[in-house]
Amino acid sequence: MSDPTPAKPQPEGRAGYKAFRTIGTRWMDNDAYGHVNNVVYYSWFDTVVNAHLVERGVLDIEKGDTIGLVIETQCNYFASVSFPQTVEAGLRVARIGSSSVRYEVGLFVQGEPLTAAKGHFIHVYVDRASRRPAPLPAALRQVLQELQ
Repeated sequence: MSDPTPAKPQPEGRAGYKAFRTIGTRWMDNDAYGHVNNVVYYSWFDTVVNAHLVERGVLDIEKGDTIGLVIETQCNYFASVSFPQTVEAGLRVARIGSSSVRYEVGLFVQGEPLTAAKGHFIHVYVDRASRRPAPLPAALRQVLQELQ
């Protein structure tokens, strides 16, 4: 009989990520326990994904016909991050569907070989007006494939 308990998540190295973004921590990111609060990590996930898509010209946050809505998110923590450390966020795409994408993000303290945290979020792309699922535009799909 197999063990129904899933394997404990482990830190990962940088080689598995396709694109990186440097993010500075802020004084206000620290919580009462002296480290970056967990909600900040989700903000970093959003930042690394959306900034990459905007810079690649496949996300128009003001006028685009198609927008991504987050339907699932998750994060595992391995080491503390605190102000004034710098974070290097690695990005990859694990799965591309007809209207959805699973992004995976690894957060590294600057210069460290393993993730301090890693997680994912899933965007479902929808028509801006109707909010109904829409096929991924071809240009977006191409950028996403480069991150696989």
